[in-house]
Amino acid sequence: MEPLTKILSASAELFRQYGFKTITMDDIARRAGISKKTLYQHFANKNEVVNESVTWYKCQITEMCNAAMNEAENAIQGMVHTMGMFDNIHRQVNPMAMYELERYYPEGFQRFREILLKQDISALKGNIERGKEEGLYRAEIDADVMARYRMEISLLFFHPNLLVTDRNNMHLVAREVGEHFLYGMMTPKGEKLYQKYKEKYLKTVSKI
Repeated sequence: MEPLTKILSASAELFRQYGFKTITMDDIARRAGISKKTLYQHFANKNEVVNESVTWYKCQITEMCNAAMNEAENAIQGMVHTMGMFDNIHRQVNPMAMYELERYYPEGFQRFREILLKQDISALKGNIERGKEEGLYRAEIDADVMARYRMEISLLFFHPNLLVTDRNNMHLVAREVGEHFLYGMMTPKGEKLYQKYKEKYLKTVSKI
């Protein structure tokens, strides 16, 4: 693995687990298994590391979600596969990470949001339009509005609020909100498929 990829991967892992504020350049070099000299050959300061690692990590997630959507048999399967991915992600993310990113590293947060607005909304909109054509989502749904609504709600999971208090809670809330969103769109045909795929692909969420 190239040093730059090691740095980006290690940084994303640390920020995901512990948030952004307390992680130092020493921590990043140690986790990446490189010297601080090598780290500073690629990045002048922590702010640059944050910006680039957030962009890299978000693009990785977006590519995986797009692949799941495109390879799915139908819109419901694509959505369920994506929900499964985010189940795993939410188990690993520190609930304070996104709050700290927005507050202390606004450029990094803006990059994250730009990818979400340009790519994630487009992918979700495509899934909704596909589901409407397949008779799995209600025909009268505005795909663009619903895609933007879903993405905006997803950001709530990473901010201190009345819903999320810890990682386990985040996982539970994310699944509940995801299901609520789907049931608001699905036709009876879509609901039957969702139950089939849910049983096959999604782990049961323990309500703690």
